[in-house]
Amino acid sequence: IFGEKAREVRDTSLKVPHGESGKVIGIRVFSREDDDELPAGVNELVRVYVAQKRKISDGDKLAGRHGNKGVIGKILPVEDMPFMPDGTPVDIILNTHGVPRRMNIGQILETHLGWVAKAGWNIDVAEGTPEWASRLPDGLHSAPVDSIVSTPVFDGAREEELAGLLGSTLPNRDGDVMVNADGKATLFDGRSGEPFPYPVTVGYMY
Repeated sequence: IFGEKAREVRDTSLKVPHGESGKVIGIRVFSREDDDELPAGVNELVRVYVAQKRKISDGDKLAGRHGNKGVIGKILPVEDMPFMPDGTPVDIILNTHGVPRRMNIGQILETHLGWVAKAGWNIDVAEGTPEWASRLPDGLHSAPVDSIVSTPVFDGAREEELAGLLGSTLPNRDGDVMVNADGKATLFDGRSGEPFPYPVTVGYMY
């Protein structure tokens, strides 16, 4: 805006504060000529969306892939977090009310299968035919890294099959399996060192 027209216009633009940075992810232009609803005295409005990447903090809302969402209540140092019998601390504690209310049991199955994925799957070659055993290594090596495995919705892995897989997970340093067949483990308070009175579902996400 130049010349005499500049005297009739007031610049009320918002600017990114000094020292802040981000990535422009969207720009929208609103104009009175396009019949957009604008405040009185405003002829045109440009809205710029800037996304910033930062560390999470108290009050931030996070969501998973199963519709499980929640607000961060507190961030603790790793030494204060509950830990497993071998000393491994947990990373995130989820509110148990988020499971039965929303019926998103996918996150529970994910923790169970996460243990199996971490432990690996040892296949007894004697159970298969020699031809099947000879084709297995080539098939595994040729499979893409991002291969997706699925089971039928109503005819997938049964509870006893998951229990058997969890029972075959790798033991801890003492030779004991840390997770029971139901996917629960004994956790210890990171501050007092005392075990919690009830076993807790623990597993790996993603």
